[in-house]
Amino acid sequence: MSLVLPTYDDVVHASATLNGVAHRTPVMTSRTADRLTGARMFFKCENLQRMGAFKFRGGYNAIANLTPEQKRAGVLTYSSGNHAQAIALSGKLLNVATIIIMPEDAPAAKKAATEEYGATVVTYDRYTQSRDEIAAEMQKQTGMVLIPPYDHLHVIAGQGTAAKELIEDVGELDYLLVCLGGGGLLAGSALSARALSPSCKVYGVEPEAGNDGQQSFRKGEVVTIAPPRSIADGALTPYLGQLTFGVIKRDVTDILTVTDPQLISALKFFAERMKIVVEPTGCLGAAAAFSGALSLPKDSRVGVILSGGNVDLKDYAGFLTQV
Repeated sequence: MSLVLPTYDDVVHASATLNGVAHRTPVMTSRTADRLTGARMFFKCENLQRMGAFKFRGGYNAIANLTPEQKRAGVLTYSSGNHAQAIALSGKLLNVATIIIMPEDAPAAKKAATEEYGATVVTYDRYTQSRDEIAAEMQKQTGMVLIPPYDHLHVIAGQGTAAKELIEDVGELDYLLVCLGGGGLLAGSALSARALSPSCKVYGVEPEAGNDGQQSFRKGEVVTIAPPRSIADGALTPYLGQLTFGVIKRDVTDILTVTDPQLISALKFFAERMKIVVEPTGCLGAAAAFSGALSLPKDSRVGVILSGGNVDLKDYAGFLTQV
């Protein structure tokens, strides 16, 4: 049976659902970034979104589209942090109980925020246990609705509203750089770019240590890798979703990778030059532009989605002081 992939119409519906709830985050520019890349850079600041990341868009849209019976049953999910917070906050706003399965080594700040939003957190070892198996067993026991972090139509549609707003605000783009973990943001962004800026080349960017998306794109089918290790904790997924990959292989130009030192360099740039806090995962797209992983033609118009700003302050201080 063929998959029913999300469409741009789903993104438009999500935009209406999120109107007045999600922040329409600002787009920032930097002459220094333009000089470094030779391009005209437009940074969509989802680090300034509610709960500090784009994930709020998809999480809220997914819960808002549940039936009254499903909302009463509650929502279950698994996440290393930002989707966890998104579901927890959205559940609080919509009066829906939530349980989040989080890896033991998830950033403490993300875990604490998830609990502060009212969710119940259950931890697991990402290197020895399967989150899918844990979630399936808990769903069986509780009867709650599972909303995965990325492979879900309403989640993908919600994430696509960030790129929709970016293009509406700055006009058509030549390139769009999007961080890649499970593919929800990249798939949703590709849907918006194809509809609003048809000639735009969309690139996903993931950590070099976890290039399952790049391998999948090259092979033409979803590739699963061992749990990767990188400071880009929001992109440490071992495989793409079936829905996300369906959109990505059709609408994305290519998948790039960057190293942890390149992420730290981008993180320091945002702190020093643009005065904003961006977590390592949120720096993926910018790092590709700054490092030359993608050669950008002079004066080309380049959109970059800064996906989030949720980083432990102790870790952040360490990144900033690295030579």
